[in-house]
Amino acid sequence: MNPFDQFKLNMTRRHFFGAGGHLLGGAALATLAAKNGFGSTAPASPEFKGQIPLHFPAKVKNIIYLHMVGGPSQLDFYDYKPGLMDWYDKDLPESIRNGQRLTTMTSGQSRFPIAPSKFKFEQVGQNGMWVSELMPYMKKMTDEVTFIRSMNTEAINHEPAICLMQTGNQVSGRPCLGSWASYGLGSLNDNLPTFVVMVAKSTNNEQNQAISGRLWSSGYLSGEHAATSLRTSGDPILYINNPPGVASSVRRETLNGLRALNEINYENIGDAETRTRIEQYELAYRMQSSVPELSDLSQESEATYKLYGEEAKKPGMFANTLVLARRMVERGVRFVQIYHNNWDTHGNAAGRLPDQAFDVDQPCYALIQDLRQRGLLDETLVIWGGEFGRTVYSQGGLSKENYGRDHHPRCFTMWMAGGGTNAGHIHGETDDFSYNIVRDPVNVRDFHATVLHLMGYDHERMTYKYQGLDQRLTGVLPAHVVKELIA
Repeated sequence: MNPFDQFKLNMTRRHFFGAGGHLLGGAALATLAAKNGFGSTAPASPEFKGQIPLHFPAKVKNIIYLHMVGGPSQLDFYDYKPGLMDWYDKDLPESIRNGQRLTTMTSGQSRFPIAPSKFKFEQVGQNGMWVSELMPYMKKMTDEVTFIRSMNTEAINHEPAICLMQTGNQVSGRPCLGSWASYGLGSLNDNLPTFVVMVAKSTNNEQNQAISGRLWSSGYLSGEHAATSLRTSGDPILYINNPPGVASSVRRETLNGLRALNEINYENIGDAETRTRIEQYELAYRMQSSVPELSDLSQESEATYKLYGEEAKKPGMFANTLVLARRMVERGVRFVQIYHNNWDTHGNAAGRLPDQAFDVDQPCYALIQDLRQRGLLDETLVIWGGEFGRTVYSQGGLSKENYGRDHHPRCFTMWMAGGGTNAGHIHGETDDFSYNIVRDPVNVRDFHATVLHLMGYDHERMTYKYQGLDQRLTGVLPAHVVKELIA
């Protein structure tokens, strides 16, 4: 018996109907194939290569998402509360905490002593934003940035909170924001991935959190929409180079043979993942030349390194990854996700936060200026933030010179720049303890809906059929676009 016939006999009922769906949708598949160059060596349409037509004109072509793993302290960077000095070492009023769920790190504390920030703040810019002394470069560009001081989330621990921020759900297995961008907008470059992720090195590694590949998974979307992980040392991408002694012509002939076998498989079975496999093999082959060129920073000018700082010359440091991110955007990478660790300051905030700020402050400023100088900022959205904030009360020992802060989901600060955002806008307000939001709350779902809007999509209409449901990034709970964040 033909092996494919045997395979079809062994198919499950669910797979059978799934394959039938592929057959019934043959005309649609052919249309998509023409759009994306499937089964052809011809280049795809330069106007639009995504799989979902835009719902309205997009402001964003590319996104650079800078995730601060662990949760930056809004109290020590952007949410100035001068009145807390009078509350030093006094217990947080129960009327403020109001029975909020606590983590196991502080739920056993006998008291919750208030810890004002030890860092000085200055009001800067035409928008009058208060910024900590830890961020001198941010002070130069507050009028170029959209601040959200009223972010909030339902998650209180790292793994579910990061998962929610990245995928819209606390349970892993869903596509992340970058995968949705890839699925919707498609590629701008046939020689590089649509979605790339990098994990930057930190100066201080006192309390790093685990960063899982599940965060950049394509979930139930096809595998082509998962991120390609770019390593910060050694070979940028593993296993794309030819083994020693294998010539490029031999590799090309091998891939041609694999493609022919996969085409036979696809024609007989109709499995969309087979088509994905074909395209990914071809992309990997093209990346043999495009990735080394991308990651070669020797051609960058001294002016670039002066702008980003000396850390930009050190492979894997945050500044270095931001230079790479700019180069990717120039070359058509749609979505660049960068993770920076060690923001989980349960203790020694005074010792760790200066190191964290040093890692990110100048490079973030440089990235915004660099994109602007190159005419890329208007179409590139830059996002900075963590998965939650930090508590106003101290975890562990407290002094005026040092303290720790536990996780705090009720309010935290993020910022965005470029990509059609409302530059200089300060959105939302928290109470005198930076504990509860008193004006204009922004939930993670609202944030996702707003980002999708900037990409040109209605979050309620950008869906993918899975398990009988029209799945979407924002889920089934209410979400709305925060129009004040958009220019």
